[in-house]
Amino acid sequence: MGAVTVTPAASTAVARVRVPRLPRPSRPRCHAEPVSTLQGRVWREGRSVRQDFPLEELDGLLADPGCLVWLDLVDPEPALLTELARELALDPLAVEDAVEPRERPKATRHPGHTFLTCYATRLSVEDGLRVHLETPRVSAFVMASGLITVRTAEHGELDEVVQRWETDGLLEHGVSALVYGMLDTFVDGHFEAIQAMDDALEALEDQLFDEALQTRLVQQRIFGIRKALVQLRRVVLPMREVVTAVMRYRAASGNSMARELDGYFNDLYDHVIRASEWTESLRDVVGSIFETNLSLQDARLNEVMKKLASWAAIIAVPTAVTGWFGQNIPYPGFADAFGLWLSVVTILGGTVGLYALFRKVDWI
Repeated sequence: MGAVTVTPAASTAVARVRVPRLPRPSRPRCHAEPVSTLQGRVWREGRSVRQDFPLEELDGLLADPGCLVWLDLVDPEPALLTELARELALDPLAVEDAVEPRERPKATRHPGHTFLTCYATRLSVEDGLRVHLETPRVSAFVMASGLITVRTAEHGELDEVVQRWETDGLLEHGVSALVYGMLDTFVDGHFEAIQAMDDALEALEDQLFDEALQTRLVQQRIFGIRKALVQLRRVVLPMREVVTAVMRYRAASGNSMARELDGYFNDLYDHVIRASEWTESLRDVVGSIFETNLSLQDARLNEVMKKLASWAAIIAVPTAVTGWFGQNIPYPGFADAFGLWLSVVTILGGTVGLYALFRKVDWI
């Protein structure tokens, strides 16, 4: 690992890693040189014994059977990943998948390590209805005594995952505890996002029958939630395969401690199944809300058409009567006051009679 230069940060828990790059005269730089950031921890017998270790010591720490190592790479440059892959014998395809965007959640087994890709979720709800979903991705290389995570800076921190590791009291069981804590934290975040989306759908259901709410606004909110739900399902549903694969790889690894965390992984798998089923039910709810909104629009249109037809029939009465009495030929009451009163009584009688009839059948 001698090709990697490390700038230690003694006062913080984060170290800066700079990889020198050859200048390119034909393409002048408009931005500052990108900087990779790393943080790490070392545990021994379940207790944290070290932070901010130099990258050159990673090989030795991973080779120590008494140590449990976690290294987090943020915005790693290709040269750094290539060097790590060479030193740690990481699979090139797994290294490529770790930095490729839009990779689906998965778990694959390679000689010497297991590669994981999974997504956390952050759902924000505005005005109780408009939703915005973020799905930060974390890739991980799981080795016999260490875990290396790869992510981008825009995807936030893993402080919640680290806190989970420190408080669970499972680190004495080795790297399986790190994998379990990370996956369980992400799945808990899935539940929070699903619950928030469920609350938004319930609020939207309550407003479907609000006559003062514009139909177009309701449609925009329905499609917004539907879009966020599609994104959420893309990261929640494949987690069943991820957890299943992790459990299968653990069972085949021959690790003597593998059996001690089986109960935790079985519980994690149950949570993943529940989250998947919940998203399926939410999809049905969104479809039901969409269909209900269309039905309500049809019902309102029918009400409008009935009202228009009723008032048109009522207005037709005086039009017909005045048209009859407006003829240029003699008729009963022609050129007489009796004809005027007869037309007035006919207009009032026909108008009031139709109005009462339409009110009785609830058309007006």
